[in-house]
Amino acid sequence: MTPPRFAPIPAGLPATVPFIGPETLQRRRGRPFAARLGANENGFGPSPRAVAAMRAAIAGIWQYGDSTSFDLLQALSAHLSVPAGALVVGEGIDGLLGLLVRLMVAPGDAVVTSEGAYPTFNYHVAGFGGVLHKVPYRDDAEDPAALIARAHEVGARLLYLANPDNPMGSWHEGRVIEAMLADLPPGCLLVLDEAYAEFAPAGAVPRIAADDSRVIRMRTFSKAYGMAGARIGYAIGHPELIAGFERIRNHFGVNRVAQAGALAALADGDWLAQVQGHVAAARNRIAGIATGNGMAALPSATNFVAVDTGRDGGFARRLVAALEEDGIFIRMPGVAPLDRCIRISCGPEPELDLLARTLPQVLRRL
Repeated sequence: MTPPRFAPIPAGLPATVPFIGPETLQRRRGRPFAARLGANENGFGPSPRAVAAMRAAIAGIWQYGDSTSFDLLQALSAHLSVPAGALVVGEGIDGLLGLLVRLMVAPGDAVVTSEGAYPTFNYHVAGFGGVLHKVPYRDDAEDPAALIARAHEVGARLLYLANPDNPMGSWHEGRVIEAMLADLPPGCLLVLDEAYAEFAPAGAVPRIAADDSRVIRMRTFSKAYGMAGARIGYAIGHPELIAGFERIRNHFGVNRVAQAGALAALADGDWLAQVQGHVAAARNRIAGIATGNGMAALPSATNFVAVDTGRDGGFARRLVAALEEDGIFIRMPGVAPLDRCIRISCGPEPELDLLARTLPQVLRRL
């Protein structure tokens, strides 16, 4: 029997999984991880208020969520001092990136990003027939000047930049991002991924008007707010651009439990401050573990630390695999020369204690 025929664009694509999830890895190894330090999740958990709000909302799960996320949009508007019309809520940054690419990129359109930057964005571009153009990192950070130059060369429709950056944890001052806007080629939109903004120094967050038509900013409740499993994020952009999402978005894609949790999390500034403190302490602990094992932690403005192994990508891959065998889940960048590093998420002290005990043993075996 002949299987169904795919449409031309997906028919020409390989089956791609941007990240192999820890659950898949656990099934392969036949047992759970003792330390889950690879997915940049917030192991310190969500606000207790958010947990209570989500628990209370469960009884109403038989109802579809508010398709407009009205209450959350109003709260975000007040929290950010941004008009509600400049905001859209979606299924995490990943979902919003997919919608943005669908909205802005036609088959053959040029899109610029960095070699080794967030692969899920690339996955969406390929899925809608865009053509990716990549520039290398410079000094373990995305290179704004090179990105702008390539955008001019290829007539890019979108230019993607994460600030702070994943997978290296590096960041640029806000004024650098502001200067990029002035240099964008005509018709190019800067996609500014700010998933880790709550962990960044104040100076790393650019001062950009919400209605600036040259940029769209992506934020999430997955990281600092500890709600990765709820799949909820938002974007800030020019009202006409934001209105475009209404043409293509999944209007009931954000469930009511996630909306309730995000609303409560946003109101709990004390918990956010506690998490930020825990993350800062964990970054220092990871840096100490790295140094004690002859490696170097790179400066980070995120909830993870990139650790330079001082060796090559082959060694780093063996190290990741060996730690996985011993029950510790971490990840690493996938492109040289970044792949000389491993990437360790900030987590609770017991998990970092296990890392501290296990890493020297694994290094001796290797």
